[in-house]
Amino acid sequence: MDDVVSIEIPREVLHVTRMTPEELRRELAITLFQQGKLSFGKAREMAGMNAWDFQQLLGSRGISVHYGVEEYEEDLKTLKLAVSDVAAVGERVRGEVKGGEDSEGSEGIEPG
Repeated sequence: MDDVVSIEIPREVLHVTRMTPEELRRELAITLFQQGKLSFGKAREMAGMNAWDFQQLLGSRGISVHYGVEEYEEDLKTLKLAVSDVAAVGERVRGEVKGGEDSEGSEGIEPG
């Protein structure tokens, strides 16, 4: 998340619930999703989980996933960014491999 707001939770609450701050944040994300106050993507992000694991967690609790147009468009945008990043890395690796073929270290080495 880019911009973060901190809230204070009394240590006693963590002790009594026997939860870590991460578990408490996950439970808040699930509750807000279940109430329709957070989209699947935002709740998943708040929970610190990937989409598959978050969906599995919701399913294990009998919480249906309401996946609307907003979530679809958000996921599509994320997917396009990921594909673009992978393509950029591929181009960089291909450039490094091509540059490595002409380097001095490969002189005198013949293929097996």
